[in-house]
Amino acid sequence: MQSVWALLSFGPDGWGDDLAYGVLVTVSLALVTLPLGLLIGFLVALAKQSSEASMRLAGNIYTTIFRGLPELLTLFLVFYGAQIGIQQVVRLVRPEAVVEINSFVAGMLALGVVFSSYASEVFLSAFRAIPRGQYEGGYSVGLSSRQTMRLVILPQLVRIALPGLSNLWLILLKDTALVSAIGLTDIVRQSSIAARVTKHAFMFFGVACLIYLALAIISSFGIGAIERWVGKREAQR
Repeated sequence: MQSVWALLSFGPDGWGDDLAYGVLVTVSLALVTLPLGLLIGFLVALAKQSSEASMRLAGNIYTTIFRGLPELLTLFLVFYGAQIGIQQVVRLVRPEAVVEINSFVAGMLALGVVFSSYASEVFLSAFRAIPRGQYEGGYSVGLSSRQTMRLVILPQLVRIALPGLSNLWLILLKDTALVSAIGLTDIVRQSSIAARVTKHAFMFFGVACLIYLALAIISSFGIGAIERWVGKREAQR
């Protein structure tokens, strides 16, 4: 038992520092991906309910592609494919230039587009759950389209979409494990390195499982607090 605690300790003789850094990378990646995915998902939802046929088609193509592709394949396409594409464009100006995409940025973009493709469906369902009379009521009191969206529709949209978005956040948190495939030192990669070096694979992967469960539990408490806050705001309106 002492050897286990020694392996998990902080300092030069343990792997606690490495695992803690992996937790920091995982949480940071999820937190920066979330607003990107929410923004793109909201815009795609607007496009899918637009009166313009071309906008609806573009939104449907977007969600079909990124909901249909495996997340790992999307990650590889962004990390390797985008890097090659950007390099070819840059070499038109500077032939000797070498372009490298940071694995953190690649993970953020890949997970962001996947998250947004699912979030757009949550937003779209929430939009459809709001009666048309809410829009007409806003217009009737002199609000513009933007004011109606901001003051009337968005508060209801958040309340309706929050349960679905909460589930997507938990999925995003777990999907960050995929970035270990492109070299990012997240929880899974740090656990894998520790397992190979120490030959204690079961212990370190078990610790990784416990860390993800702890993050999910903390997220559940946070989500519950947000839902209560939104409910109170809605009751005060």
